[in-house]
Amino acid sequence: MTDNSTIKFTVPSDEKENMRRTLRSVFDALSEKGYNPINQIVGYLLTEDPTYITNYNNARSMICKLDRDELLQELVQRYLFEKS
Repeated sequence: MTDNSTIKFTVPSDEKENMRRTLRSVFDALSEKGYNPINQIVGYLLTEDPTYITNYNNARSMICKLDRDELLQELVQRYLFEKS
């Protein structure tokens, strides 16, 4: 018997803030090294290949600790529902 119900992810607000700080730190490290940080982060998120992220300032280690599913969920949620 299979369960066809939808799984809902809930990211606690303190985890959201941790994701935001980590992503900003990774963005800053990539920028400082001269990379296009958006392209590099997207490449990592799509492939889970850590070589998209520099080791500079421990950025690779930091982003690898984040749950990609939760991060993607939060990014899509904010894109669709936050007013800018």
